[in-house]
Amino acid sequence: MADYIHHLLFGIYPYVALAVLVVGSVIRYDREPYSWRAGSSQLLRRKQLMIGSVLFHVGVLLIFAGHLVGLLTPIALFDALGVSHGAKQLLAMSAGGVAGVMAIIGATLLIHRRFFDPRVRAASSFSDNMIILLLWVQLALGLTTIPLSAQHLDGHEMVKFMQWAQGIFTFRSGASDAILDVALVFKLHLALGLTILLLFPFTRLVHMLSAPVRYIWRPGYQIVRSRKLAA
Repeated sequence: MADYIHHLLFGIYPYVALAVLVVGSVIRYDREPYSWRAGSSQLLRRKQLMIGSVLFHVGVLLIFAGHLVGLLTPIALFDALGVSHGAKQLLAMSAGGVAGVMAIIGATLLIHRRFFDPRVRAASSFSDNMIILLLWVQLALGLTTIPLSAQHLDGHEMVKFMQWAQGIFTFRSGASDAILDVALVFKLHLALGLTILLLFPFTRLVHMLSAPVRYIWRPGYQIVRSRKLAA
């Protein structure tokens, strides 16, 4: 039964989460384009927002880039470049640790602001509150994995996660077997990460997929009526 649940979570669930992420995001953008926004509450309370937002976003972006490169870069490429598994492990622990601390401090400030400021709390939806709490827990789990990773400085434990991630993206059967014997905290971290991907299209996280590049070549000027004319 344990092996079946493991295969369900790490062999099948990843495809469900990724499918919902892609299809759900496309459908939301097509059917509800005006909901495709971050929903800033800066006008309600600026205090804590700037420092918390900067720390959170910079930390999360660094973590995301590190995970993307670290997990999906072919192992053979690291070997060809002469980057040992141990060196990669140390880099992931140090850079990921700094980025993780930045992100969780930022997330803590944003959570405090969202839950303890009456106006911001009143303007927040259930999904807004849920996703920031899930992200905080995910960051905490990620930081918790660092002491465990320090017990495997040869880097071979990280290779298991690379084999799993690359196996999922190349539709390799039995990919979940690569992480069958890793510590529980790693599995919780992976499972929650997949759940966040699953919830992605239904939350404000969709704004991560947007970049205002079209404003670079937008023709003409934007005409805004003065307050006097509007009255």
